[in-house]
Amino acid sequence: MFTALLKAFGQLSDPKLRRVIRLGVIGAVACYVALVALVWTALTQISFFEQGWAETGSDIAIGLTALVLPILFFPALATAIMSALLDDVADAVEARHYPQLNWPRPQKWSEVLLTTLRFLAVMVLVNLLALPVYAILLFTGLTVGLVLTVNGYLLGREYFELVAFRRMDPKEARLYFRHHLGRLWLAGAVIAFLFSVPLLNLLAPVIGTAFMVHLFQSLRRQTDSV
Repeated sequence: MFTALLKAFGQLSDPKLRRVIRLGVIGAVACYVALVALVWTALTQISFFEQGWAETGSDIAIGLTALVLPILFFPALATAIMSALLDDVADAVEARHYPQLNWPRPQKWSEVLLTTLRFLAVMVLVNLLALPVYAILLFTGLTVGLVLTVNGYLLGREYFELVAFRRMDPKEARLYFRHHLGRLWLAGAVIAFLFSVPLLNLLAPVIGTAFMVHLFQSLRRQTDSV
């Protein structure tokens, strides 16, 4: 697993991976600028108070909020944009490290949509069930451990399916995931940690995809040799 992670980091200089990162960051910047411009335009059209000093104060407060608040969601915006391009990352990793592979299995739009909706449903359900535990652990300082555990499962599953569905049908891939649950859960926790580190979280979708490609291919070799 450590070797797979090193290989993922080692390919960050690949132009194809850098293109995905660049598009994600540029897209997030564009969304940020558009949101700030929208808020400032709205402020010039709306008055909240009759007194001049109060109106000025509210405009400054809302304006600063519009500038600062989107920064908190900047990595999420970049990740959302990159997620549509992660197949390109998997293609680049396979081309460099696994040139013997055939073309990926073609996936129908219905399969991609159902897989995405299924993952979202599981993610929401798991986090809702974990909320009471989050509340308890918040006072014990153990919340980080739970977050890594829960998101480790979710991200491990998401990135595994992204990679595995290219080479297996969904039913076979899910059986494969359950068979290797421990290692894939741990891999998901590694990806969750990458998402928690400032600046590194901008690269996390690309690193996570490359990491999972290497891990998936390693697991397949081990299975085939048995």
